[in-house]
Amino acid sequence: MKLIKQFLFQRSTLLAVAILAQLLVLIGVISRFSDYFVIFYGLSILISIIVVLVIINNNMNPAYKLAWIIAILSFPIFGGLFYLLFGGKQLGKISKKRMKSISEDTQKLLTSQSLILEEIKSQSKTALNQSRYIRDYANYPPYHNTTAEYLQSGEEKFVKLKEELQKAQKYIFLEYFIIEEGEMWGELLDILVEKAATGVEVRVIYDDLGCLDTLPYKYNKKLQRMGIKAAVFNPLMPILSSKYNNRDHRKIAIIDGHTAFTGGVNLADEYINRVEKYGHWKDSAIMIKGEAVWSMTVMFLSMWHYLKGIKDDLEYFKYDTNASIESSKQKDGYIQPFADSPLDDEAVGEVIYLNLINKAEDYIYITTPYLILANEMLTALTSAAKAGVDVRIITPYQADKWYVHLVTRSYYQVLLESGVRIYEYTPGFIHAKNYIVDDKYGVVGTINMDYRSLYLHFECGVWLYDCSTVFEMKDDFFSTLKVAKEITEADLATDEWYKSLGSSILRIFAPLM
Repeated sequence: MKLIKQFLFQRSTLLAVAILAQLLVLIGVISRFSDYFVIFYGLSILISIIVVLVIINNNMNPAYKLAWIIAILSFPIFGGLFYLLFGGKQLGKISKKRMKSISEDTQKLLTSQSLILEEIKSQSKTALNQSRYIRDYANYPPYHNTTAEYLQSGEEKFVKLKEELQKAQKYIFLEYFIIEEGEMWGELLDILVEKAATGVEVRVIYDDLGCLDTLPYKYNKKLQRMGIKAAVFNPLMPILSSKYNNRDHRKIAIIDGHTAFTGGVNLADEYINRVEKYGHWKDSAIMIKGEAVWSMTVMFLSMWHYLKGIKDDLEYFKYDTNASIESSKQKDGYIQPFADSPLDDEAVGEVIYLNLINKAEDYIYITTPYLILANEMLTALTSAAKAGVDVRIITPYQADKWYVHLVTRSYYQVLLESGVRIYEYTPGFIHAKNYIVDDKYGVVGTINMDYRSLYLHFECGVWLYDCSTVFEMKDDFFSTLKVAKEITEADLATDEWYKSLGSSILRIFAPLM
């Protein structure tokens, strides 16, 4: 009885009931027009035709267009209306204008680093083109006076993060898609409260949907009572709205402006295997120290300004680059943090991935929890493999979402036929989002290979060129292969027919998941 009450009164259940009630009311209102069926049907068809025309002429991804057009044509009476309610990918014109204004203000604080681009050009025109794209279209420049350390598990990230948080003297910024009450967050929260009590400014941003079932309602108020400033991204309300398509999927930690973390690791116990959800959880992160942290600081402060409406003196948070940077590693290579936003028409994460794939000469090694590929990405991967590039992808063996895993597996056949090698991480679930290319390039970040990450979410990552960190990532990839099963066409032939049918149907609507 206690468990039933908990389920019935948890926030996600109440929100679902409220939205379902609105849907039923909407359907009821529509059904009332049944007496005027011919007029109503004709009006519904007209709305659906107009919506389809709008979709066709929109600059959104073709796969997203196709999924909605099929849905609308299948249900012409409701389809057009449902697209108007749920099909949008932006928070709205006001939000877009406001975020653009904030971005323009903050980007003025980031120098173009033209001299560093000239250095990169002297080594590789291909690297220059990739770095210049990130600078010009994501507006984040490359840096040289920075070190990076690859962290091959959530456990490693947790240990390093605690160490760095304990050293904080000025400020701590955390921005995470998921924070969950438990051992991991409990230990981190103790440090944050202790630091806040000593005068360190502590700010926390979390996504309301990501934390729907992991944090109590209005948890930000509780944090504020502890001396921690908090903001909630896109708070959920029990109303039908397309704005909930956009989530803050970033994972960022910044200490005093000289140290930053990002990667796949959220602040919940499964990420450090304190609890088991889908077998062993394999993840990754990166810690950077030095000048490049300024870009990540600007990312966080831009989001904070957007959510709180408070304009900080950003120069106050800039780290003195003349100060010594603690690191046991030699400063090497070029490091370029970047952010991707759904409020513009530039799919930065996708283009970065495509640039790496299309320019690869020897190999492309990818780890991703989801493999839902638009035609552009599928073509790039298969073309690279057909040209003789060693393309390998590791995905989970145990799924966190069964329907997404079915869609992921639906791409295996065409990938295998082209020469791409697919592996599944047999100990459990792999959540790392890594690209390693030709011993030269690497990307560690939050961006999954699915439509939501590439087009709908706020994301971030770190692009690496000519860094020793790339070899650390490569070593981890091959260590992971040792406990992964390579998938063959013979394996796919043994799949049950109903799974193959289900994955084929789900794949049509994959961009909407």
